[in-house]
Amino acid sequence: MGTNLLPRAIRDVWEIHERRHACAVLRTDFRREWQDLIDVLNQFHLPKSSILAKGGGKSPIAQNINGLFHHKGWSEKKFDVQVHVDGVPHHTPTHKVDYFKNTIAVETEWNNKDPFYDRDLNNFRLLFDLQAVSVGIIITRARELQAIFNQLGKGTSYGPTTTHMGRLLPKIESGSAGGCPLLVFGITPKLYIEVA
Repeated sequence: MGTNLLPRAIRDVWEIHERRHACAVLRTDFRREWQDLIDVLNQFHLPKSSILAKGGGKSPIAQNINGLFHHKGWSEKKFDVQVHVDGVPHHTPTHKVDYFKNTIAVETEWNNKDPFYDRDLNNFRLLFDLQAVSVGIIITRARELQAIFNQLGKGTSYGPTTTHMGRLLPKIESGSAGGCPLLVFGITPKLYIEVA
């Protein structure tokens, strides 16, 4: 299984799923991006204070991941896609990608409504078909974090129809990403630290 290419320290604390040999593609053809990803995953922790932070705007968890990728030279990317039919251009809108570098696209879905997964996977599919993306990566949360949210009195803020691995995997299994190689990481309770 390709996820065995990831260091054990990552496999032990993240929930990981892969499709279409994403790990092999990254490790072989995108060695710098592969190392960046490993570094970000190794550095990430989920502090109690970030879960308890008030809502509104981008969550501290997403901001933390954003900072880790940004430090490695990754940035948000918007694509201008046009399809020409009989010489007539048709604008094909795509959604921005949270972090992008050398055709590797990363989306973070911490606590959105689960249709955001449809948007991300469809975006990966289209951009892969257009040869603009080689691998799509999603960082989300594992279902098991709900117990921690409940203990902290934040359970209702993370409802059953929000973004977590249990909502993502059926969408992947249905083929929503087309032929795009996918690598998905779920933040598990093993990454939680009791920092108020």
